[in-house]
Amino acid sequence: MKTENPAFEEEIMQHQNLNSFHTLRSVLTDREEQTFMSILFSSSATIRANNFGLSRKEVEKLLGVTRNDQYFFSFLSRVNQAVGRYYRLIYDEQRDQVVVLLRVPAWSARHTLSEEALAVLLYMFYQQEVLEHEYTLLSQLLEAFGHEMLKGGRRIQLALDSLRKIGAIEHDPATERKDSYCLTAIGVHMFSDSFLRRVVEFSHSNQLSKEDVMKFFSRYNLYEQEGMM
Repeated sequence: MKTENPAFEEEIMQHQNLNSFHTLRSVLTDREEQTFMSILFSSSATIRANNFGLSRKEVEKLLGVTRNDQYFFSFLSRVNQAVGRYYRLIYDEQRDQVVVLLRVPAWSARHTLSEEALAVLLYMFYQQEVLEHEYTLLSQLLEAFGHEMLKGGRRIQLALDSLRKIGAIEHDPATERKDSYCLTAIGVHMFSDSFLRRVVEFSHSNQLSKEDVMKFFSRYNLYEQEGMM
């Protein structure tokens, strides 16, 4: 049964989240469980203003191993098996970040990101993940969206600030330009498969398979590594 009470739904979700942690003990050792909690703690926007998550080296140190691919990816898989309905543990090899993402319903996400922030994030996702640009410039965002909204420059800057606060984007560390932004591991993985499918269907006005969507967004390697295909 679907309820129309967001507060009640959130309470149920929080209760289910807590229950999902109990299943961790059936698939993880005590050390692995403590490692996951450390990653979860480091992935919180209220705890760390930037540099979300842990590097693979830090995670392996907590696990007591060194460059053991089989064990490392087994750990990721077992965690996602236990709590995957509510959380997602990801490893972004390019950015060397291991982070935990919380799955939220659409009505909750709307309170986190404005329409402008979502549009900016999707634009940057396409530029950097599909076109493989190293970063996105503020001038590019102004050219793409600024003319379509009142006080466009101000609203786009607010959108960028909100994305930085949740760890989705950061200033590109490879350049000294203050107006260049790049996606973080969190930003890359914020969009679900179903959302990407709807975006492509809307832009092409026809139904597409999941494989078509994955090809469009050039994400085969990522999902094969994570066992998501």
